[in-house]
Amino acid sequence: MSVTWSDEPELTPERLGPIGWILAALRGIPLILLLLIGLIIHGLIRLIERPFFGPRRPVSPTITQVVCRLGLMLLGLDLRVHGESMQMPGAVVANHSSWLDIFVLNARKRIYFVAKSEVKGWPGIGWLARATGTVFIKRDRRDAIKHINTFKERLGFGHRLLFFPEGTSTDNQRVLPFKTTLFAPFLSVQIRTNAHIQPVTVVYHAPHGKDPRFYGFWGDMELAGHLLQVLGTRKNGSVDVVYSPPLNMQDWTDRKQLALELEETVRYEFKRLSKS
Repeated sequence: MSVTWSDEPELTPERLGPIGWILAALRGIPLILLLLIGLIIHGLIRLIERPFFGPRRPVSPTITQVVCRLGLMLLGLDLRVHGESMQMPGAVVANHSSWLDIFVLNARKRIYFVAKSEVKGWPGIGWLARATGTVFIKRDRRDAIKHINTFKERLGFGHRLLFFPEGTSTDNQRVLPFKTTLFAPFLSVQIRTNAHIQPVTVVYHAPHGKDPRFYGFWGDMELAGHLLQVLGTRKNGSVDVVYSPPLNMQDWTDRKQLALELEETVRYEFKRLSKS
């Protein structure tokens, strides 16, 4: 997860009452066990998978999907999916509101996140990211050639890469302008002939009576406090995920125009579903 946007005052997590703590325990303990068991099974499958398929990972991503689907069930978050996820090689770009995006976006699609290199060293999250095949990069234009080679290799394995062009998470009330740097590799001669990019929109709906920003995670908010708030809520809300038609990179030559087109698609769906 990237450094969070902070223009909006942060939400202060509500104090949990006795029922909230019980709910948090009833959901949180199984969630931790689910993640641990999932990692163990994933690791065992990779031991068998790696000698035969190397980085291709034909089986292990299914474990990630199952764990994330079950995780959403334990969190009590109702997932509604619209549209079809693309099957061709390429990338997925989405707006970024919360750590919950990891569960939501992995639940229905085999993807590999693109994250900044610092995430490798994050306690817990870095380990999970490495285990599930996350692509770590430095967001620096001087590394453009390295990014091209890395992305080309991963796309050659049939992987679909996911990155957040906003470069930050928000309060789930807006879509920020898309940064253009990571689009450049997909317009390179080495990649563009076989690549597509699919815009995906994620919109969270807060539980009844809660602040609309309930699921947003931004600024200096603490993960533990936000996680407890989600786990301890009596009835959680829902999330809509829209898979819009993918764009063929052979039709594009300007990364700024490409980023703008994808941003406008996501922004349109975000506004449409935020009203529902």
